[in-house]
Amino acid sequence: MPRFHCPVPLAEGTELPLPATAARHVQVLRLQPGDEVTLFNGEGGEFTAEVLRMGRSDVSVKVLAHRGVEREASRQVHLAIGMPANERMDWLVEKATELGVASIQPLHTAHSVLRLSGERAARKQAHWQSIAAAACEQCGRNRVPLIHAVSDLPVWLVAPKSMPSFVLSLQDSAADPSPLAQRLEPPAFVCLVGPEGGLSAQEEAAALASGMLPLSLGSRVLRSETAGIAVVAAATLQAL
Repeated sequence: MPRFHCPVPLAEGTELPLPATAARHVQVLRLQPGDEVTLFNGEGGEFTAEVLRMGRSDVSVKVLAHRGVEREASRQVHLAIGMPANERMDWLVEKATELGVASIQPLHTAHSVLRLSGERAARKQAHWQSIAAAACEQCGRNRVPLIHAVSDLPVWLVAPKSMPSFVLSLQDSAADPSPLAQRLEPPAFVCLVGPEGGLSAQEEAAALASGMLPLSLGSRVLRSETAGIAVVAAATLQAL
């Protein structure tokens, strides 16, 4: 059954127009009145609904029944990442969402190629949030991960963290980074991953000084987006 993110109040027995994005998807699929779809709004569970009317640019549905099903990992991973450039950030958001990431914090760092501010940053955040919603439609998640507004790493580091926090380390330091497998105990944690070129030595030192613990994915040097996906996959798939 086709699934659509519908970020509006949903209740059994109500009739409503679908938001523009969902309506466009229904029309692309050439669904007809009487066809059933699945709707979710991110507030828990999902709803079956029946297509009532197909207009030229709008679609109306009747909400039928709620199912209290959730497909979230039992471990929450909050990923903070120095934004990779071009389409790599889009890919990261999509795949991390499919794997179960709880939230993503895009960051400016010393080695970041992608720089965003003002309206452009807001548009990118909205774009990435829509990618996360589409990934939830595809993979079956009913809760869309939050894509935070772009921040500078020094600003983000001083913000309070309410859960264990780790920094993916590429530096040879006295504090030997622990393998990821030894750090998977917490039910929720934050992991900081650098951009192309990694975090600078000063940035990693600042992360450690803020209370973050060093973390290692092994001896190979991974691309930024690959490292982020590896952290999310290792933590959430183990917790299924």
